[in-house]
Amino acid sequence: MKKLFTLSLLAVAALSSGVHAADFPIKDKPVTIVVPFTAGGPTDRVARDLAEALRKPLGANVVVENVAGAGGTIGANKVAKAPQDGHTILLHHIGMATSPALYRKMPYNTLEDFEYLGMVNDVPMTLIGRPTLPANNYKELAAWIAQNKNSVNLGNAGLGAASHLCGLLFQSAIKIDMTTVPYKGTAPAMNDLMGGQIDLLCDQTTNTTSQIEGKTVKAFAVTSLKRLTTPALKNLPTLDESGLKGFEVSIWHGLYAPKGTPADVTAKINKALKVALKDPEFNKKQQGLGAIVVTDKRSDAAEHKKFVASEIAKWGPVIQAAGVYAD
Repeated sequence: MKKLFTLSLLAVAALSSGVHAADFPIKDKPVTIVVPFTAGGPTDRVARDLAEALRKPLGANVVVENVAGAGGTIGANKVAKAPQDGHTILLHHIGMATSPALYRKMPYNTLEDFEYLGMVNDVPMTLIGRPTLPANNYKELAAWIAQNKNSVNLGNAGLGAASHLCGLLFQSAIKIDMTTVPYKGTAPAMNDLMGGQIDLLCDQTTNTTSQIEGKTVKAFAVTSLKRLTTPALKNLPTLDESGLKGFEVSIWHGLYAPKGTPADVTAKINKALKVALKDPEFNKKQQGLGAIVVTDKRSDAAEHKKFVASEIAKWGPVIQAAGVYAD
């Protein structure tokens, strides 16, 4: 009798899940994109542009909620533990792949506790310096760093931030350790760079394009393998062509739902995402930020997951070799 009762409960649960999946999105209930960082940052900008592009194909109001803290793990954990109805999803960047190496204790498993929904974009990085830096191109910068390596300051936006990761890879590539200066966010790091308190910063085009365009910083190179087409960045060489062969850092963004979200619900979200990625206005906004909208197979859920797994394998050794981690 007890076994029969248990089976009945499972049947009811399955039926309930099916009803919710068929009705998704629920009328008058918004789909919330959780951004695990503060408002106004690069991931937040991507999320708000994507929310606009998703509303029509998804047939629902799409809102953005900022849940910042612990390098994005607080917001990600909130989504991992959210109802499995498709109405709470996560937009996260490369931190999904680097957090397992950065944090000793994780409240979730990156590859097991989410349904992968598809990739959104790739955001290259730019290597920039204070406006008073004596170097005017990457060759001169490399020579200056070599001559002053004991006193060069490299800023970043905090442990696990895109600028931190790029800085780690850059130091590893040139085989010179610099004095790293962590900040609580990109804004204070950028302010100190423009004010000359730090020497260098490697950050996302979404954060640096306006400063490069306004010539309030010196720009030396981009971290993509090909030059960018964004007007303010198109004349910048790549680090690869500047001598650091194979150097590539891209801060990608992807969408995730709680593990157990019904397959037909995630399929609807993925279908809407693919429509949004072709939206002309979304593409225009992303291009203006120097971001590259995903057009390859990574927009498929399975390929998205494979890519994140490969990024975990790529960044783990870099982070461990640097000896950086958080509790």
